Amino acid sequence: MKFSSITRRLTLAVLAATPLLAAAQETPVKFQLDWRFEGPAALFLMPAAKGYFKSEKLDVTIDAGNGSGGTVTRVASGSYDIGFADVAALMEFHANNPTAPNKPVAVMMVYNNTPAAVLALKKSGIKTPADLSGRKLGAPVFDAGRKAFPIFAKANKVGAVQWTSMDPPLRETMLVRGDVDAITGFSFTSLLNIEARGVKADEVVTFAYPQYGVKLYGNAIIVGEEFLKKNPEAVKAFLRAFTKGVKDVIADPKAGIATVKARDGIINEALELRRLNLCLEATVLTADARAEGFGNVMPPRLTLMASQVSDAFATKERVNADKIWNGTLLPSAAERDIFAVTAKK
Repeated sequence: MKFSSITRRLTLAVLAATPLLAAAQETPVKFQLDWRFEGPAALFLMPAAKGYFKSEKLDVTIDAGNGSGGTVTRVASGSYDIGFADVAALMEFHANNPTAPNKPVAVMMVYNNTPAAVLALKKSGIKTPADLSGRKLGAPVFDAGRKAFPIFAKANKVGAVQWTSMDPPLRETMLVRGDVDAITGFSFTSLLNIEARGVKADEVVTFAYPQYGVKLYGNAIIVGEEFLKKNPEAVKAFLRAFTKGVKDVIADPKAGIATVKARDGIINEALELRRLNLCLEATVLTADARAEGFGNVMPPRLTLMASQVSDAFATKERVNADKIWNGTLLPSAAERDIFAVTAKK
């Protein structure tokens, strides 16, 4: 009886400790988005909701962001291990902080094409990029489209413009009110914000940068240098789980929005579904992404972008494209073939 009692106690102790041991084997990962919990956040919330990160032995926490520049800085500081940010912001950080420790690197391209665009109301008389010359443009000072505007202007022979700065919530309001003639912003966000202010989509003219000679890459998954050195297998696992989640979102965008709703119960699901679909069309499921392979980059294009960003952003040092990209951790090409996914109707 005594032996049986001891055995039973040991068994119970082992069973009680099993969840703790399993949790101890998981690698904790702090991840920050570039922006709020809106439609595109489904690309990361879906693999979390489906348990794909857990299956890879990762304990991932996902937080909202307030702009790519902030996400890059927080990953560099070690506050976050992995983030989602505009590659131009990453390049700017590298070139302006050449001696900074723990500089993040991009490990997977998600937005193969920048979503940056110039938007104006048709009643302004702006029909072509050249019509922007001499006009008043508005955007927050940190806006990706505003920072890259010199590249757009050079490609489209746009003359000098006047800039007005504002906080993000006021951008589209000031355009509709007539305080500015045009704005820069992410196409899939600004268009919906303009519509929410009573303007119909067919009353808006949009100059999406990729369609007007600006082939900049958009947002990528970035990792802090120290975390990458210590946890290369965890980073590979994160990218595998993420890729599975992206495929699920493409197959069923509505299910993707349900994961966003679970994180932010006040979102407008119909609106965020539109935002997600516009995002996928403009940045993920593009001809360039198909040609280069989802998640990958082409060195000549990245090098050109590095030169353009160096000039447009007036960085302290020239951007070295080789320093900001590491494509050795990507899942296989077959795993990344998102174009084979059939969307649910």
